[in-house]
Amino acid sequence: MRPSKGRAAANKGSKEALKAVDDRKVGKRKAVVEADKSSKRKPKKEKSAKKDPNKPKRPPSAFFVFLEEFRKTFKRENPNVKAVSAVGKAGGAKWKSMSKSEKAPYEAKAVKKKSEYEKLMNAYNKKQDSMDDDGDEESERSKSEVHDEDDEESGQEDEEEDEEEDEED
Repeated sequence: MRPSKGRAAANKGSKEALKAVDDRKVGKRKAVVEADKSSKRKPKKEKSAKKDPNKPKRPPSAFFVFLEEFRKTFKRENPNVKAVSAVGKAGGAKWKSMSKSEKAPYEAKAVKKKSEYEKLMNAYNKKQDSMDDDGDEESERSKSEVHDEDDEESGQEDEEEDEEEDEED
């Protein structure tokens, strides 16, 4: 027999490559696509800086201030409904149907909470700035200076230990 050339030879090679995938009961075409994806993976993005637990949380909007109160009344009226989505949908529908005068007290509470948040953020930012300033002073010293000081201190200690050992002998 002649050695096969052309498409048949290519198909044999690809069939052999897909045999392991066929064992997993995955279609041949899907397996080829998955193989392509795995070879062209994008590098993962670097993780962003961790959130500071001391940072104040953002204030709720007027709708969320309303929703806090609405949840309580909704749960009293509908104790059997446990789905969060149902509470959200009912609250959203009621919020849309409310007039501006009915929304006014919630908007006032939201403005009050926002002003409190701004005060807390100003204090937080000042604290962060003062901490950054302290850190900058230490980082201005070069690492070589720090290492030189460590070497000098350890050198003095080594000399003292050597002297004590000489005295003992």
